[in-house]
Amino acid sequence: MTADISYTTEEIAKLLKISKLTVYDLIKKGDLPAYRVGKQMRIDASDLEAYKTRAKGDMVTTHKMDTVELPPLTTPTASSPASKNTLVITGQDVSLDILAKHIERKIPGKWPLRSYVGSLESLIAMYRGETDIVSTHLLDGDTGEYNIPYVRKILIGSSYVVINLVSRSAGLYVQQGNPSKIHGWADLKQKGLRLINREKGSGARVLLDEQLRLHGVSYRDLIGYEHEESNHMGVAGKVALGEGDFGVGIEKAAYMVGGVDFIPLIQERVDLVMLKKPENLAWIESVKEVLQSEVFHNELRPIQGYNLSQTGRVLFET
Repeated sequence: MTADISYTTEEIAKLLKISKLTVYDLIKKGDLPAYRVGKQMRIDASDLEAYKTRAKGDMVTTHKMDTVELPPLTTPTASSPASKNTLVITGQDVSLDILAKHIERKIPGKWPLRSYVGSLESLIAMYRGETDIVSTHLLDGDTGEYNIPYVRKILIGSSYVVINLVSRSAGLYVQQGNPSKIHGWADLKQKGLRLINREKGSGARVLLDEQLRLHGVSYRDLIGYEHEESNHMGVAGKVALGEGDFGVGIEKAAYMVGGVDFIPLIQERVDLVMLKKPENLAWIESVKEVLQSEVFHNELRPIQGYNLSQTGRVLFET
């Protein structure tokens, strides 16, 4: 009864052994027909099997005619809901979930899809055409500037706009009472410190690596540098349990986890990046209106650690 079976995007990602962001890209291109049930995207089993059959056929043809450049599996049409109605929003901050809800209300017919990946991976996905709205909080240690140096290097040749989402307090999680006496980046030179780290490409990992470089601290001296957690809550929780002496993250997670002290060291800027393609300009203006609206600001204000003084401000535009 294949016709009665459908899958979520998470299930498709597991079945095909690909990332959820790649699934979204297949939906956007029209390779995987999808429809919406409530807040959830669904793909019928029959459409999944059809995609796999086309993919296998494409591989066979490529093997027989390896000198011929083949077209994509399918060409999305203007009437295809998957090709024009989805907006993939990448990043991990809760403000993006709130933004997605407001976009859905503001732009009827658009389906915001959330992908929880790190800042650097998000920008690379945008370069590949796999995402529409990227959030990033990447510190360039040499200039002290957030995000724009990375955007300019990765999105070479593209036209884009960078708009502030929020600023927030970032720093170090330490065990309650701070038994290791860690008060700043320079204190990480202490021997034998145990680190709970973030994954490569995340803003917190970039912040740590840049500060280690600037303060002459070798990552080899930190126990557990290779131990990675995928979010701020995970890092704060491990430190609270005594599994590490410190970790890097944002203030909000420390309050949510409890049992851990937070040392604020920097105000990091979380910005949104959107490509200024002709077909994007209308919805980009709508997103700007959401970011600048009082109703959106009012929903963010109660969240611990947010600074909204620049929210909605255009910081860089090509």
